Amino acid sequence: MKSGFAAIIGRPNVGKSTLLNKILGQKIVITTDKAQTTRKRIRGILTREEGQIVFVDTPGVHKPLDKLGELLLDEAKVSVPDADLTLFVVDGSMPAGKGDKWIAQNILSGAPVIIVMNKVDKGGKPDENLLSYKMLFDQNYPVIKVSAKTGKNIEPLVEKIFEQLPQGELIYPEDVVTEESMRDVACEIVREKILLNTSDEIPHAVAVKIEKYEETDAIDRIYANIYCETSSQKGILIGKGGAMLKKIGTEARLELEQIADKKVFLALEVKVEKDWRKKDKSLNRLW
Repeated sequence: MKSGFAAIIGRPNVGKSTLLNKILGQKIVITTDKAQTTRKRIRGILTREEGQIVFVDTPGVHKPLDKLGELLLDEAKVSVPDADLTLFVVDGSMPAGKGDKWIAQNILSGAPVIIVMNKVDKGGKPDENLLSYKMLFDQNYPVIKVSAKTGKNIEPLVEKIFEQLPQGELIYPEDVVTEESMRDVACEIVREKILLNTSDEIPHAVAVKIEKYEETDAIDRIYANIYCETSSQKGILIGKGGAMLKKIGTEARLELEQIADKKVFLALEVKVEKDWRKKDKSLNRLW
């Protein structure tokens, strides 16, 4: 039996979280087309007869612009040294860029690497793009072309991961798919609905904090605060007559009811905490 940790590393918006959800066959990580969708390391666990893969999904690697950006970069960096294997996820529809080169030179060291060329369903020049990614490394790492959207080559990728993992017993019980609590899930689902329903600076300036989570057999009652940095952002999040906040809350509640398989009461309140992304105290509390 084989088991081990596989860190998922790459630039923002290359499809890391979508890939993990597709591999696991269910959604455990929120996904949008906006940078900084993933803010913390999230573990997804795949258990089969061959053994167990513990995937560690990480924030997209990019040049930090504030203290929050620095924390996101640190989240990605610390995942690699502890991993048995690193999945370097890239946008296979385009050649390697400066961001990919920086990751290859500054983060991917120690653990073996599999280059995962995602988004091959988008076309482009896959053979030329493949060569550009191989040239980032001195070693001849294996490359798997996949589409997290359609599921193309997901199974060959999983097989290749198992090939490179060490022998070992299960790390988690076989029925565990993630170590995230429902409190964590609720926080991320609310943030996802904000990302999907707002634009410009709003998604990056928002944090969600679950203030209270009351769980019973019949219903879960969740009380959450949405934090933003300015009064104008608060106005956008609430919307005319509270329409935007109601839309965000309804979409989040319906998805949480599917996950929890029972009724959910979700109360949302929007608060302003000026420049929270730049303050250590606020970051420690809200991130």
